[in-house]
Amino acid sequence: MRRLLFLSLIFLVIACKKENNDNSNAEKTAIDVSYGNDAKQKMDVYLPANRDTVNTKLLILIHGGAWIEGDKSDFIIDDIKKLLPGYALANVNYRLSNNGQNTFPAQEEDISAAVAFLLNKQIEYKFSKKIVLLGASAGAHLALLQGYKHADLITPRAIISYFGPTDLAYLYNHPGNPLVASMLAGIIGATPLQNAAIYATSSPINYVSGKSPPTLLLQGDADPLVPVAQANMLKDKLVAFGVNNQLVIYPGEQHGFTPAKMLDSYTRIVAFLQANVP
Repeated sequence: MRRLLFLSLIFLVIACKKENNDNSNAEKTAIDVSYGNDAKQKMDVYLPANRDTVNTKLLILIHGGAWIEGDKSDFIIDDIKKLLPGYALANVNYRLSNNGQNTFPAQEEDISAAVAFLLNKQIEYKFSKKIVLLGASAGAHLALLQGYKHADLITPRAIISYFGPTDLAYLYNHPGNPLVASMLAGIIGATPLQNAAIYATSSPINYVSGKSPPTLLLQGDADPLVPVAQANMLKDKLVAFGVNNQLVIYPGEQHGFTPAKMLDSYTRIVAFLQANVP
């Protein structure tokens, strides 16, 4: 009897040690995780503690830089963690267009590949299918394009766009800055007259439907690179299809917000996600 009790106590101690040493659900960070073979096809993944595949939301971040520059390090991850505690984060790099290399739709393909990679890691990383896309400028364009055009992969629960281009042909023909048109032609490899199809298939506005996810648009009305018309046109299309959306226009703000307006945008993001991604 004593021997049986002794063995039971040993088993209990071993089991407790095993449980205490199980860090499979602790907070984790993985830097430069490859989702493709190119050096730019990497992401940083930040997983919160106590996550699970039912409740833990995933925020996918896509940096800006006119599709020719920028990096995932542009996002201040500690601020985003404080803003959205409990969210898993995936901060994505993608191939940049350069001297005729990696022209559209290379960037679009990379974001789709990154999303597919994350979906395949859902059980391992422990997050739910409550996925949100957030991008700035060119990254916002890619977030909108992914969320609207590639719903067959997954329909995100929400999209957040900081001054993202929505209609590339219109942007080419009505640029706030004349350099934007030549930049677009270089990145795409053609003008709208030379290749109307690639401008159409690379424009998020052309893929809005009644099933599109709730969308928050954050835009300055003095933006010289992505004029406010881009956000207004997308809002009109979303309204026409009955898609839940919110457009916040900041008077006097340009391509990038002042600190006060950035703080306000954070408040808007939190409220929008609380309302649309329960």
